[in-house]
Amino acid sequence: MAAYAIGSLTVHTTQWQQEYGAKMPALIHKHGGKVLAKAAAQGLEGQSLLPGTVVMIEFPTAQQALAWNEDPEHAPLRRLRQGGASFDLMLVDGL
Repeated sequence: MAAYAIGSLTVHTTQWQQEYGAKMPALIHKHGGKVLAKAAAQGLEGQSLLPGTVVMIEFPTAQQALAWNEDPEHAPLRRLRQGGASFDLMLVDGL
């Protein structure tokens, strides 16, 4: 069953984006992932604060999504992103 990694990103500085953007697609692909969306969110209902950017990545299984998130190659990219952005990430199983 497919699983979706959904992240909300607020960028504080852009210095990290070039390296991160150059390396993250290959890491996602390594674990069978595919980026489905990466854009500003549009609120339709409720009072929650929306992030600057929402990212949705589809993986064939939750296990592959977890393997991507826990991959040792992900750690330096995570630290790079954390140096210039706030990020929340969740995993949701598909139907």
